Amino acid sequence: MMLHGSRGTRKLPGTMTPAIHFTASPAAPAQAALAQLSARYGHAALDEAAVVVALGGDGFMLQTLHATEGRDLPVYGMNRGTVGFLMNSYAEADLPARLAAAEETIINPLRMHATCANGNTQEALAINEVSLLREGPQAAKLRIHVDGRLRMEELVCDGVLVSTPAGSTAYNYSAHGPILPINSEVLALTAIAPFRPRRWRGALLPKGADVLVEVLNPERRPVMADADSRSVRHVTSVRIRSSGSIRHRLLFDPGHGLEERLLREQFV
Repeated sequence: MMLHGSRGTRKLPGTMTPAIHFTASPAAPAQAALAQLSARYGHAALDEAAVVVALGGDGFMLQTLHATEGRDLPVYGMNRGTVGFLMNSYAEADLPARLAAAEETIINPLRMHATCANGNTQEALAINEVSLLREGPQAAKLRIHVDGRLRMEELVCDGVLVSTPAGSTAYNYSAHGPILPINSEVLALTAIAPFRPRRWRGALLPKGADVLVEVLNPERRPVMADADSRSVRHVTSVRIRSSGSIRHRLLFDPGHGLEERLLREQFV
């Protein structure tokens, strides 16, 4: 694992254990693990840490990555939740050795810029996906531009999403979108329950694509935007781009990294 580099190697006083900042979801198993691991390995303040260990499920991992944005700290997850796609298996023993042997994957989030019906704008980052979803009983009507060029005049659907490779097995996959190799440098644009064009399932876009989705008739067919469960209601347009200037460093046990997990998901 890269505990060196620009941040230097940080150790807890008098030990060979890297300075670990533990964080845990409110769930009882995660809190119990937090107490056990902190007692065994120490618990460094975030500003003094060389690595963050997140205890919980995938949702908590996303929270942790957002909370440590800009710190350039590697994050190693251990599953104390449910799905755990972004997590490693839990074990109390040999944590320093696992951290030293861990493989690093770097991912970039999506940046969402949403314009609302009242003229306000909001921005948010998404590690998994940015989605637009109908708010009312009627289907949404959307117009899609890619890199300033109109690509779809009208999409009638429950919604549409743009997914990163890291998020392609989450909501994107449930919406019948493709699983993307982690190093593929592409994004998935996936329709959610499309009605017209009925058989349109989406498109693969270059990672650097600038996607603009306009909401048609937003008064009668209101739409909300969502970036990793951070929602903006009554949007009229949403611009989505990969944010290459922000990176998240995820650590996985050897042979169990995101590339292997994404491949394995396709042969279940």
